[in-house]
Formats: sequence, structure tokens, C-alpha cells
Amino acid sequence: MNANQTKIPKRISSALVNSLSAGVVPRIGLEYIAVGRKPEIESVLRELGNVAEGGAAFKLITGRYGSGKSFLIQILRNYAMDRDFVVADADLSPERRLVGTKGQGLGTYRELMTHLSTRTRPDGGALEAVLQKWFASLQQQAMAELGLRPDDEKLQVEVERRIFEVTGNMEHMVHGFDFARVLSAYWNGYKMSDDELKQNALRWLRGEFPTKTEARKCLGVGVIIDDDNWYDYMKLWAEFMAKIGYKGLLLFIDEGVNLYKITNTVSRQSNYEKLLTIFNDTMQGKAQHLGIFLGGTPQFVEDQRRGLFSYDALRSRLVAGRFGEGAGMLHYAGPILRLEMLSHAEILVLLEKLRDLHSSHYGYAAALDQKQLTRFMESELGRMGADALLTTREVVRDFMDLLNTLHQYPDRSFDELLPDVLGRAPQIGGLSLGGPGSPGLGVSGAPGLTGTDAPRGNVGPSRSDSGPAAPGSDSGMRVSGAGGSESSGHPAGRGSLADARQPQSGGDLFSSAGEASSAPEPEFSAKPRPRGSGFQSGENVDGLRAAAFDPYGGASCEAAGQAFRGGVSEARPARGLSDSRSGRSPESAEDTLPGSAAAGDEGPDDILAELDL
Repeated sequence: MNANQTKIPKRISSALVNSLSAGVVPRIGLEYIAVGRKPEIESVLRELGNVAEGGAAFKLITGRYGSGKSFLIQILRNYAMDRDFVVADADLSPERRLVGTKGQGLGTYRELMTHLSTRTRPDGGALEAVLQKWFASLQQQAMAELGLRPDDEKLQVEVERRIFEVTGNMEHMVHGFDFARVLSAYWNGYKMSDDELKQNALRWLRGEFPTKTEARKCLGVGVIIDDDNWYDYMKLWAEFMAKIGYKGLLLFIDEGVNLYKITNTVSRQSNYEKLLTIFNDTMQGKAQHLGIFLGGTPQFVEDQRRGLFSYDALRSRLVAGRFGEGAGMLHYAGPILRLEMLSHAEILVLLEKLRDLHSSHYGYAAALDQKQLTRFMESELGRMGADALLTTREVVRDFMDLLNTLHQYPDRSFDELLPDVLGRAPQIGGLSLGGPGSPGLGVSGAPGLTGTDAPRGNVGPSRSDSGPAAPGSDSGMRVSGAGGSESSGHPAGRGSLADARQPQSGGDLFSSAGEASSAPEPEFSAKPRPRGSGFQSGENVDGLRAAAFDPYGGASCEAAGQAFRGGVSEARPARGLSDSRSGRSPESAEDTLPGSAAAGDEGPDDILAELDL
């Protein structure tokens, strides 16, 4: 364990290790492993400041499964609790929605009230503690200001007056009168030590009374909290929390995709109407001291058949503007907070924290150095489809699995468990092109070409002029280069992972290699990608590149460092017209066939550049 490593309590480290190994977001100890997300968190903190000043906030936090939505929500929840906000969180499910004919909306309210938390009660169940703390503070204030003793009868009268002063100001709100009467009933039970009256009041406040008749019999109140009015009571709770000394009420609702999954169109639209009401209230200032943060996938928001964009009133409010996100630039001031993949540097820092966490929890000296962490990240990026499908959750689970395996089997080495990345053929567009002696994949006009010499282009089943390739031949699949045909034998250009992901004009990515591609050479944009745009962008940290790529030595460090920074800093020229290393023209492309001596000239620099980390 490093000398400057923070000591993590065993209870917290156990929860972190178990949760991360299972791919679950932990509820405690997140500050020990939090990485990145600075602009996103700053945006939410500005909203929290507005809520503390009496405003309201609404944010849709969107991202693919495993991109970090739930982690960010938990981070914000813990931060808000430490700043004197009352928070409540719930996950939507088939039994918990915003509106439902079988009490699904009320189920969401009950879940939120069950998980009501404060700084002193961070695990939920804080409703009774909040009320009792308020009564105790009123008693102390009255004793200090009026010089009363605890057994003085005037003290109870003064406390009751102050309670009605707070609740009386809420009677003008929707359902405010009934809300104030139930709070008064709880105070009477608290004053007279009547546990039954207190429990009845708490049941009503938690939405647990099934009928109005029972509520009238027990508390003298003719209304109950139900599917139709639960949100109105949330606004009452927010106002009440601010009046008794808290900064406001924050609701964190995750798994919004369950609204998208509602098969009944009418029911789904009803939930979207309720969401529209919540959105309008918070944006127009009708709610006070209330913040609502809803997590969901991009499909839940942008699907125009079943998502939020299928409801025109919501789509017109949530759609990106012309000058910000509509122009390809991320900003964080709007109602939608889109989460991108962590950058390379952030992933490496996260792996370092997980390594130290694991070694601290199990009590051994961390053995993996930064070079090995970099190799692990390269292996994750080299998986098929990683550029489009890899998420932070998968990286974390794989790394925790590696650490658990190394710890359980000390006789196995890192190099044995993780094959050398440099010994594996790089991939283009998530498809391995095979190295020398690796039949089954080939390049247009040059079967068996190594992956680094493969042209950027269309991938499809091989088909030569004479018909399908024979089984077991080197040309089991061919790649048609952009701007060239299969019969030409001259690749039009050479690309990397980033090149393969660039949009090409004309034709689909996947097409038969027997069809000549007439698409012109694509022009690469000189505009840099926004921060966090997949694994291809992100800022670096000082000294990280040199330490990460030192094992490849010498001249490769500079090239690898350039690729590692991510993004596209300048337009890339087409690389098929000449070979930048030897000056050869396309006419000498046949020199790179497997039988030639040049086929083995690829060095670590070229492979790292093609990996395009």
C-alpha cells in the first residue's frame, strides 16, 4: 500500500469491493473511487444552489447502460446530504411509475419516503427523525428566548404556537391544510406520549392509509395520499423542509427506461403527461426548494415512437437547440445532462484507485504498475466492438475480476492472464484483420495482409471474380478499401480505429467485397471532439503518457502519446497515396504481401498508432 494512500474503513471497502465486482453501484464510499465528471457535477451544483435559494431544478441524466448514470446520481445524493439537503431516491419499475391504475404512482411516493435521508440518517427512514429534531429545536429556542424550564406548561403552549406558525403558512398550498392537520396530530401524540397517534400520523404522511374512511376515523382528515396527488405532497414536503431549517428536498429517480417499456400506449402517455407537469412546475417556478433528477437511457429520451420524444409537448421542450448540442457541442445548462464515456486518463486513474482499494482491503502490496494498467486498458479497447459498446461498468468488472484472480491464484502472473497486446493483431471497426500466419481474414486485393496495412473500408464476406473462396483459404474475408476495388489490388488508404469510425460518404459500412466501392475518400473534420466522446477523447494528466507507454521504449513514446491524448486535433490526410515511413507509392503495395520481406517490418510504433488509443 502506498504511503500516501487514504485508509479506507473495512466496512466501506468491503461494500465497495463487493459492489464493483458484481457491477452494482455502491451507496457508500463513492468519494474514494470517484473520477472525472467535473463539468457534469459543476452543472448540478449550480442547480443545487438555485434550490437552496428557493428555486427548483429538473435534470434528465442520460447515458447508455453502464455509462455511470447511477454512480453520478449516488455521488450527487451523498454530496447533497452533506450540505443539509433532505434527499430521497427510488428506482422506477413495473410496480413504481409516475402514474398507474394499480397504485404505481403511490408506490413511487412510498419508496421515496422510505428512502428519505439526511446527513444524520444517510440510509433512509429519516421522516420521524426529521420531525422529532424539529420539535426539539423549537423547544430549545423557546427555552432560550423566553427563559422557560422544561417542565413549564408555558413551554408546550409556545412550541405549539410556533408549529402552527410554520404549518399555517402552508395552508394556502394544494392539500396544505390537511398536511398541517396531520403534522399537528403528530405533535399532540409526541407531547402526550401517544404512540398510536404518532404512528397513525406517520402512516398518513408515508401514504400508507388505504381509504379515506380509515384516515377520517384515525386522524380526522378526509383525504389520503394517492396516485393522483402524490406529487403535490412532494412540493409540500419541499416547502416544509425549507421552513424547518433544511436547504430543500432533492428527489433522485433512476431507471426511467421503465416508463419507455410500458407497452400500453395510454398508460405510457399518462406517465409522460405527469412528467410534463413536473417539468413545467420546476422550470416555471411553481415549485420551491425542490430538485428532481431523473436517470434514463438515450433511447428512453430520444425514441420518437415510444420515448419522451414521442410526446410532442416534451420533445419540443427537450430537443437540442441549433447552436449548442444541435451543432455537435456538449453543454450542461439545458434540462438534459448527457453522459459520455470517461477519457483515457480518467480510466487509468480509476484503475489505479481500484488497485489500491483492492490491495488495502485484502492487506497485500499492490503489484500492478502503471505500465500493466495501460496494457489492461489496451486489451479492453482491443475487444471486438469496444469502440461502440464498451462501458465503464464492463471495464471495472473485468479489472476487479483480474485483481480477484491474481489474489486468489498467486502462482499466476499478469502476463499469463493478459496476453501481450502487441502480439495481437489490431482491429479496424471492431473486427480483427489477422496478422501474419493468421488466416481467415484478408484485405481487398491482398489476402492475408496484416491488420496495420489494411485499408480503411467496407468489411464483408470474400467473393473473388471466380466465385466464393475455398474453405480454409487465406481470403475467407476481404476488406474493400474506400476509393478502390477488390480487383485493383491497390488499397486506397490505410486507417486506424478512429478512421474506421469516421462517417463515410456513400455506401454502408458492411457490404460485399465483390462490389467495387466508388465512394470518394472521406474528408476528416478538423474540429476536435467534445470531452468524453467515447474512448477517443479526453484530457491527459501530467506525466501519465510517459509512464504509461515507457515499456515500448524510445521513439514509440511520442507516437503513442499523441494517439493517447484522444480526439482529432487536425485533419488527417489520406494515407494511401504514399507510405509515410518508406516513401513507397501504391504501386508497390504488392511488396507488403505475406511472402515479401516487408511484411514483418511493422514495429511497436505502427501497431500503437493503429490501436489509436
